[in-house]
Amino acid sequence: MQKLEFRAMGCQMMVALDSEADWAMKRLEQVPGWFEDWEQSLSRFRFDSELVRLNANPGEWRPVSQTLWDVLQASLQAAEHSQGLITSAILPALETAGYTRSFNQMDSSMQTERIALEAPAVTDMGAIQLNVESRSVWLPPGMQLDFGGVAKGWAAHQAMRRLQDAGPVLVNAGGDISISSPRQNGETWTIGVIDPEGEDHLIEMLYLDQGAVATSGRDYRRWMQNGRWQHHIIDPRTNLPAATDLLSATVIAQTAMQAEMAAKMVFILGSREGFQWLDQNSEIAGLAVLENGEVLFSQGIEKYLKE
Repeated sequence: MQKLEFRAMGCQMMVALDSEADWAMKRLEQVPGWFEDWEQSLSRFRFDSELVRLNANPGEWRPVSQTLWDVLQASLQAAEHSQGLITSAILPALETAGYTRSFNQMDSSMQTERIALEAPAVTDMGAIQLNVESRSVWLPPGMQLDFGGVAKGWAAHQAMRRLQDAGPVLVNAGGDISISSPRQNGETWTIGVIDPEGEDHLIEMLYLDQGAVATSGRDYRRWMQNGRWQHHIIDPRTNLPAATDLLSATVIAQTAMQAEMAAKMVFILGSREGFQWLDQNSEIAGLAVLENGEVLFSQGIEKYLKE
């Protein structure tokens, strides 16, 4: 087993490749470069990123790279499958809530100021126009995108696909995990679900042969604004940080993009509606931690709790 850890996209990354071959290690060493390229395209915190340039020119057609095009497609699919509850058109709402800089530069205890919007924000992803032939994007005036809700899952999935021919692989992109296949000895991969109230405590162990896991919560990316805690998961129905009875939600799905979307959806909907939705979708399963510390489990998760 060979492992590589590094920081990217404001998070700690880890890749585990179940192979001892020298050429496999050389492939593994390429991963940070992949994430650097993706971040340069997708980050709203890099002044010269492709996303920043796209957001700066609403109402104009802009040709984009294959990376941004693919992530935008994933964002549009998430918006469609969630009936608009998961959307990337939330940058104005994030900035209004005080999330104006990379969390590496923020302290959870720091006070932020509310930013007034110059005009009403446009949040309907259906208003985006695409030209497939020229791979160009048109954002309506008033819309600005943030890919924080899809980029890490997409990147974990892409890195897994690029590495899977070198051996069984697990990619952990800041908690968004993508697994290619069982380990070479046939064992499952073991994933610990961290207690949102204490990183040193695991509330559960998950066992996966393949697939993906993602967690959304308000335990880490949070800050004070006007004496109230704010967090980064926006409910587009209010354009405010989601008012939910959950501290965190963890979902298991086929791909990291699906898991990431579903975890955020459960978190925003809360325990009652979120778990009703989970139980209606047999291809996914999950668990969540409530504000009172209680842990809820969806139907179908039992198979992931046993080795």
